[in-house]
Amino acid sequence: MPSYDEPLSDEPDDVASDDITPHGVIPDDVLPETALYDPDHLDPADPAVRRDALGDVADDQLNADYLPSQTGPTHKSAYPPIDDYAFLSDCESSCLIARNGSVEWMCLPRPDSPSVFGAMLDRSAGHFRVGPYGVNVPAARRYLPGGMIVETTWQTDTGWLIVRDALVLGPWHNNDKRSRTHRRTPMDWDAEHMLLRTVKCVNGVIELEVSCEPAFDYHRSPARWEYTGQVYEQATATCEGESDCTSITLTTDLRLGLEGREARARTRMKEGDSVFVALSWSELPAPRTFAEAAEKMWATSECWRQWITLGKFPDHPWRGYLQRSALTLKGLTYAPTGALLAAATTSLPETPGGERNWDYRYAWVRDSTFALWGLYTLGMNREADDFFAFLHDVATDGNGEILPLQVLYGIGGERTITEYELGHLHGYDGARPVRIGNGAYNQEQHDIWGTILDSVYLHVKSRQQVPETLWPMLEKQVQGAIEHWREPDRGIWEIRGEPQHFTSSKIMCWVALDRGSRLAELHGETDYAKKWSELADEIHADILDNGVNADGVFTQTYGGDTLDASLLLVPLLRFLPSDDPRVHKTVLAIADNLTEQGLVLRYRTDTTDDGLSGVEGTFTICSFWLVSALVEIGEIQRARHLCERLLGYASPLELYAEEIDPRTGRHLGNFPQAFTHLALINALTHVIRAEQKITSGEFHPAHRA
Repeated sequence: MPSYDEPLSDEPDDVASDDITPHGVIPDDVLPETALYDPDHLDPADPAVRRDALGDVADDQLNADYLPSQTGPTHKSAYPPIDDYAFLSDCESSCLIARNGSVEWMCLPRPDSPSVFGAMLDRSAGHFRVGPYGVNVPAARRYLPGGMIVETTWQTDTGWLIVRDALVLGPWHNNDKRSRTHRRTPMDWDAEHMLLRTVKCVNGVIELEVSCEPAFDYHRSPARWEYTGQVYEQATATCEGESDCTSITLTTDLRLGLEGREARARTRMKEGDSVFVALSWSELPAPRTFAEAAEKMWATSECWRQWITLGKFPDHPWRGYLQRSALTLKGLTYAPTGALLAAATTSLPETPGGERNWDYRYAWVRDSTFALWGLYTLGMNREADDFFAFLHDVATDGNGEILPLQVLYGIGGERTITEYELGHLHGYDGARPVRIGNGAYNQEQHDIWGTILDSVYLHVKSRQQVPETLWPMLEKQVQGAIEHWREPDRGIWEIRGEPQHFTSSKIMCWVALDRGSRLAELHGETDYAKKWSELADEIHADILDNGVNADGVFTQTYGGDTLDASLLLVPLLRFLPSDDPRVHKTVLAIADNLTEQGLVLRYRTDTTDDGLSGVEGTFTICSFWLVSALVEIGEIQRARHLCERLLGYASPLELYAEEIDPRTGRHLGNFPQAFTHLALINALTHVIRAEQKITSGEFHPAHRA
């Protein structure tokens, strides 16, 4: 088995990257004129083919050159690839589990709390493994269909084992007193604050190992274990020192041993044996028997399937990708407040070993509202009600006065997200610094007004009514766009260089006025509707005068010539019709000149001052935007080809990080990324609907203004 960073291709290092052919496409000059297999063309003089002949064939030859070649010296890493992790959520907590069965990232009690298991960012920062002793690579791993339960199948020299992991959901439990954290309307089901792991030996004999070694407060507070059960079935870990940490309790039908900061268990399982291990952090009772554990696992599966059934998914081969993306977006919501996290992690690097490491465990207004696009597309708009209630909470003070909207908030509505570094952590594969908090919370970013108003308009236009509680906040956002649209900002990509006049920010200010005027009309505010429509026209004309170069291509900044992938939103936001020549030229310019091996960059780091050093991978959301934009301009075949290639880059569990290195296929950045999954939903829906148009009539885009 190769190490984590060992190249998959057998091609020598000096093969040019331009020689790499996209997934699923065989160059014409490679195919012989005859069929690949034609008995009439067999030569009796040819030597017989050995049974192991494929062992001498390079991987890239077997896969039509899809697997990219390694372009530098190999690096054997102690860290799993980012896309190797499984993501679990109960909409109040989340965790990432590596392929070897180890929980390597978990923060309690909230996703933005300090970590309890942090081996993802430092191999000594805590883990929780359940799996066969001495074996680290499973035979298979999958999500059970329709939910957030991971099933891992293990094969050893002596038997087979199946492990299922879930963050448990069950019936609403705050029936005696109200929840102290839940602000949204209670649902039928709720998180039980428990990570449940069930194990079943299905063949032979297996040596099972359990190792739970927490490292509280980002590995700053050592754990202290003590037995809390009658014999060996339960132990509780608390943190030493002055840190205010969430205690965790391990409950199992195995015999636990306590060895320093580690709780351990080992047993020999034979065919038919079943055991469970439950990690809990609340007063809710843990299971005491495997039967009780199995009941909780079934209830969790039922909760997720009831939710996913609310969606409208096409009868199409890509249905699974759409469902997994919808489940991931749901898993990134924080149910008590309605917030939606940008990602579940912090400081996974955008550049291997580099400094582009950020904390994404917060609610970006832009990311959240864009994410609602994806859920709208699938007919799942209930999350929007909770998110708009969250926005109302953070945009008003205790007296009901409207506050200025920030770029991002804590998932509990916190307004100050102080950024600092954890110098004692090694960082993922040596990428430092590890950052906690995010300094972008007080940046000037002028796109947030447009993203909110567009999302609200999508949400309410079918109801033909603007909620009265939302109108004051919406009016405030329109006024913000009116007051600031002429000023420079730091743009959608939150550059840490000097503020500039970003064209995409101006477009989003136009969206704010355009959607605001439509909402005002729905709300019966005809004077506002007329005034804001006229201002939208003014901004529109200003953008066309200053944000388009002599070649008719939209540019990153006013008066510049640099391309920016955010300009793919021009047709998607209905700023111009898709058949406008400037739209066509912009989309093709980005496709041809802002890509690395066909995947889209946000911008060229050598032409954009983002205040950081080093390069970054291609931004996956931008590549999915390109798919949607290509469909809009009629390049459906090219869009489908890129879409299929992007789906080929998905993790084994159909998840995506923020970026992809086009040379290696390696995922980069925080994981899983809400922004990426929402763009996937929009792109796949665009392609599916466009292809259906061929036989069923007019094309309906996934997102309509």
